[in-house]
Amino acid sequence: MIVDSVMTDHPSWLSAEDGSAYRAVRKGASIWALTASRQGCRLHAQARRVTGHGTEPTFDRLDPGKLAGPRTMITRLTQLGVVARWRNPDLWDALATSIVRQVIRAGQARKLYRTFCQVHGEPVLTPLGETWLFPTPETVLELPDAEFARLGMAFKTRPLRAAADACLEFGAKWAELEPTELVTELQTVPRIGPWTAGATVADLTNDYALYPYADLAVRTWAQHLAPRRAWPNTEPEFAATWARLAGAQLSEWTLLTLSWGVHHANATGAAAL
Repeated sequence: MIVDSVMTDHPSWLSAEDGSAYRAVRKGASIWALTASRQGCRLHAQARRVTGHGTEPTFDRLDPGKLAGPRTMITRLTQLGVVARWRNPDLWDALATSIVRQVIRAGQARKLYRTFCQVHGEPVLTPLGETWLFPTPETVLELPDAEFARLGMAFKTRPLRAAADACLEFGAKWAELEPTELVTELQTVPRIGPWTAGATVADLTNDYALYPYADLAVRTWAQHLAPRRAWPNTEPEFAATWARLAGAQLSEWTLLTLSWGVHHANATGAAAL
């Protein structure tokens, strides 16, 4: 599949020297290598099965040119061309990733996630290089407090253990739920609130209307896209403004704005949010 841009917001994405990107994911009993290889100004996106069997992870494309709304913002978003994003096929990884991302900036979360994977996760060899899967729920439950502390994850210990317990007990049930129902169900897990639940289900489904779209990342990149616009300062006011601006395209506007932000930060060296 040849695309203009692949969204690499998930912290498992690693970069090759030529700007290509790669990661590995679990999908049921199989493991897949996802790669976005440079071909001139475009990318060749491919999913390759490493182990197991079954269908490949779902790949969605979004065209910023089909957005309705402020032309200045749309013009900047269309600079990326058609944006593609793989849905995360692993509920446990999506939930654990959102827990790691709680409260801290994306750059620090990415560092913690990758270190935890490299030390305790399963290694996977992709065509572009080696990477590691997030440790299984069973592994997380076996780790002592001292190991979480050693890896800078002490404040993630209790929520990760609670999520691991819940995934082992309810994972099969959760997999059958509709996205909005899953957002609600995840919040029954201790230390899982609306932000974590929404971010998790957005990662799983690519429905970014479920993402906490008033968070710092969306607010910041919206301001970069339209610096002359009078954006509200509070999260509730921004959420209402953003929902009105996006209308029926709330998912598309949110996902494409975050994708643009990732690209902008990588290109300019801006601090990760």
